[in-house]
Amino acid sequence: MLTLFVTAVSMVCALAVGMLTALGRLSRNPVAFAVSTFYASFFRGTPLLVQVLLIYLALPQFGIVLSGLTSGVLALSLNYGAYLAETIRSGISSVPAGQREAARALGLRPRIVGWKVVAPQAMRVIVPPAGALFISMLKDSSLVSIMGLWELNFLAQSYGRSTYHYMEMLLTAAIIYWIVSIGLEILQHRLEIRFGRGHQVERA
Repeated sequence: MLTLFVTAVSMVCALAVGMLTALGRLSRNPVAFAVSTFYASFFRGTPLLVQVLLIYLALPQFGIVLSGLTSGVLALSLNYGAYLAETIRSGISSVPAGQREAARALGLRPRIVGWKVVAPQAMRVIVPPAGALFISMLKDSSLVSIMGLWELNFLAQSYGRSTYHYMEMLLTAAIIYWIVSIGLEILQHRLEIRFGRGHQVERA
């Protein structure tokens, strides 16, 4: 349950961070562009394990002490938010400019244009790589075990040490990860079908 909780919370936070960063990367404001570009470059260019340790072990030196759970969620959210930002940015950029211009010509407000016109078309491009990232996040949530949290990987190792049945415990953990990953793959497939309908009709 802790593994699922960490993954779910990190997914929501990563989506929010990724959306804000993508908008910053697309912004004409130089400050927003610079900050979002630096953030995306740093968190994509450094290992997730190093980021976890920086948040959990280095921040206390500056008086910022976070629990293991908060540190794990924060590291996963910031790391995957950087990758999602590029995915979201590419999805938004894939929508033809004529779509926005036509919507504005009809008198639609910018928010309505973004929500009703751009987002549905961008989702067709965003969903496949985003789904792959979320599956990777599920597996990378095992890194929070280094902070002593009793998530799936930590439990498998602990029971393996106490019972000397490492093979059984680790295989069980692997199968649980696999089953949850299959659930995410099914959800991803359904979303791809839903947001791909309009494109299929257009091509037909």
